Amino acid sequence: MEQNWNISMSTDSPDAVPYFNWDASVTNAQVRAALREGDEDDKLFWIARVMTEARYGDVWHYLSLRRDILPRWEKLRRRLGRKRPFWEFLIDRWQRDGLV
Repeated sequence: MEQNWNISMSTDSPDAVPYFNWDASVTNAQVRAALREGDEDDKLFWIARVMTEARYGDVWHYLSLRRDILPRWEKLRRRLGRKRPFWEFLIDRWQRDGLV
């Protein structure tokens, strides 16, 4: 089956399909709208998607630690799959160091 969209490394272009949406034609604008306006299940899905599929530096182009991740941390951690140990380590260290 042929895909009718172009995957992009751009995290800024609203019409670009970001590389972490390699399996769905969902643009940057649509991801940001879901994060901003979606119901809680949509937000959890997209936050986890960004945290697991995007490069670490790109995560912060979409998410805020204090606004998006920390308030949902207990629900999110179950959705992080192979990236769960990475994010647990970071958040634990940030908390122990008094950064969050």
